[in-house]
Amino acid sequence: MSRIGKLPIKIPENVDVNYTQNLLTVKGKFGTLEKIIPDTIDIYHIDQTLRIDLKNRIRTNRSLHGLYRTLINNMIIGVSEQFKIILTLRGVGYRAAMQDHALILNLGYSHPVKIEIPEGIIVEINQNTILNLQACDKEKLGLFAANIRSWRPPEPYKGKGIIYEGEIVKRKAGKSGKK
Repeated sequence: MSRIGKLPIKIPENVDVNYTQNLLTVKGKFGTLEKIIPDTIDIYHIDQTLRIDLKNRIRTNRSLHGLYRTLINNMIIGVSEQFKIILTLRGVGYRAAMQDHALILNLGYSHPVKIEIPEGIIVEINQNTILNLQACDKEKLGLFAANIRSWRPPEPYKGKGIIYEGEIVKRKAGKSGKK
């Protein structure tokens, strides 16, 4: 049995969980999320907790046990608290701006980069170089942050690029460090 999968999920007061016909719906202060749950997984709603169990314990089903427990837990946390990712633009002339429902990035290219902001993601820009991304769907938020970062990943020689908060960029010495 999965060590993560057998842990119960506590449901906060302001979150409503509904499970009918393999569709799990979670409603909270910051939105509503839905996920289709495979037939091999049972969900039991007891008081203010959820328990995830397997119908039969073959290898492929056991591999889904911990995964779906974590996905459901992320849904509950997302609608009650929201997830947040902070990106920093580090480099000369690197800056960000909002235009309509799009993010405009100047990243040293000959043209500005325009990225459409997906539905459900909130983007705030501080000091033209710090991006605060918030959403209740952790998967969608991480994918959007990775898409932004893919335009200029951090490079090890000068440390320029788009960097996650708390990320450490290992620096290299370059040609002069060969001696």
